[in-house]
Amino acid sequence: MAGSLRSASGRAALDVRGSPLAEDAELIVSELSANAILHTASGQAYGSFHLAVAVSAQVVALSVTDDGGADTAPKVEHQDQDAEHGRGLGMISAIAHRVVVHHSDQGHTVTAELYADARRGDHLC
Repeated sequence: MAGSLRSASGRAALDVRGSPLAEDAELIVSELSANAILHTASGQAYGSFHLAVAVSAQVVALSVTDDGGADTAPKVEHQDQDAEHGRGLGMISAIAHRVVVHHSDQGHTVTAELYADARRGDHLC
């Protein structure tokens, strides 16, 4: 599965190369992919996850769809400072300008959008 993470992060980096959003995009894809592998059926021997990257002059949209099978849907958790897990989606929400979680019978899709003309922290939702 480590190869899947490298492949997904590498694809996102290629798709947004030259963009000032490239580093943020690569971090978001890495975190979303890791979450899919660690917390859903995507991490099982038969599992997979799907990455979609859409790039325009105004926005980079990154979506990871997992195979489902988790007891709970992805959500931002507020952890205490000593917690070793549970900060990923919160971190993504702090970096991205918009985060949407879509639920279906087949799994979950988390989409993070980065806007080219907004400064970090300017959430234009």
